[in-house]
Amino acid sequence: PMGVPSRMNIGQILELHLGMAAKKLGIKVMTPVFDGASDDEIIDALKEAGLDEDGKTVLYDGQTGEAFDNRISVGVMHYMKLAHMVDDKIHARSIGPYSLVTQQPLGGKAQFGGQRFGEMEVWALEAYGAAYTLQEIMTYKSDDVRGRNKVFESIVKGQAIPKPGVPESFRVLVKELQALGLDTKVLNGKGQEVRMAQMDEEDNVATVDAL
Repeated sequence: PMGVPSRMNIGQILELHLGMAAKKLGIKVMTPVFDGASDDEIIDALKEAGLDEDGKTVLYDGQTGEAFDNRISVGVMHYMKLAHMVDDKIHARSIGPYSLVTQQPLGGKAQFGGQRFGEMEVWALEAYGAAYTLQEIMTYKSDDVRGRNKVFESIVKGQAIPKPGVPESFRVLVKELQALGLDTKVLNGKGQEVRMAQMDEEDNVATVDAL
């Protein structure tokens, strides 16, 4: 039920009730998008079909045989086949185009983009404790420009993968704050200011790690 408020598909629930009433009455109902059945008409149809006004019914747990605490909406819903095929949807990318602003991979198959790793995916890896996987996805595979170049270089030379640098999204955030008139500074563990330009230099990786 919590999927309904955010998707705002209340009409789908009403369609469920009207479909159940129509099935019981043995009739067909047409409800155009902007000229469909009203709430009162749906209630009248449910009453005529001998069903409860709220369109809900008692359901039983299949394992215990006990009735659920609350009555549940049950009905008949119209649905259509989605003409989507796997061949049209499948997509893969190793390297490809990046956004000029954020330096993150573009999105979508049409732009030969990457797979979006959103907030909830990040939460899932955090909950699982996969810190290094999360770090790799958020830096090398995303908008750490220096890091991804160094990783490629290390793989070619057969060397150890270097520590990640600063994501471009952080730089964009700092610039946006500066545009608002907020003087934003990055400090190391000793309280000393670290210049953004210094963060990309080899000698300052340890300094950035201490932030």
